[in-house]
Amino acid sequence: MSLARVQNFAISLDGFGTGEGQSADAHFGHAGDRLHQWMFATRWWQSGGSGGVDDAFVQQHDVGIGAEIMGAGKWGHPGWHEDPDWKGAWGPNPPFHTPVFVLTHHPRPSIEMEGGTTYHFLDTSPAKALEAAREAAGGKDVRIGGGPTVIREFLAAGLVDHMHAVVVPILLGRGVRLWDGLEGLERDYQVEATSSPSGVTHMTFTRRGA
Repeated sequence: MSLARVQNFAISLDGFGTGEGQSADAHFGHAGDRLHQWMFATRWWQSGGSGGVDDAFVQQHDVGIGAEIMGAGKWGHPGWHEDPDWKGAWGPNPPFHTPVFVLTHHPRPSIEMEGGTTYHFLDTSPAKALEAAREAAGGKDVRIGGGPTVIREFLAAGLVDHMHAVVVPILLGRGVRLWDGLEGLERDYQVEATSSPSGVTHMTFTRRGA
């Protein structure tokens, strides 16, 4: 069976995966792009970028992925459901290039974008969403793309097989935290940490027995 994976999900030292005050003009709220500057400096992101440990991890983002699941907050912004013409925060050619299943209480008809991305909108449980995504993935893995609320729900339901989280050395103080309610999660996974000269720490969680 295909794996459910989290790749390159960045959190602050105090565990926030997005900042407070998300809007159409501030997709990550007051965090801005601070959680992702390590990635922007890599060769994967830009010509002439770093080819070190950060690049080695970020290169795995798309490998073997056949579908993605994301939350309404990653797809849009508060109030997007009131605009029937809104097609997401990722532009006309989104970077996913697979079927994407958006978990929302405001489902709408599927939207086909450029580059192979098609958005499907589901109001369902994590298990049912993963079942639909696996069928669409055609045997490839499913990426649980975020935000932190969605990843936390999939972790709580025991549905994540592998997770790569990037701990960024900043303190956000407010926003949406990843780890709340997941006490003892480490018992279910083999956990490894790799430090980077950029200052971030790459944490990998691999389900025991997977």
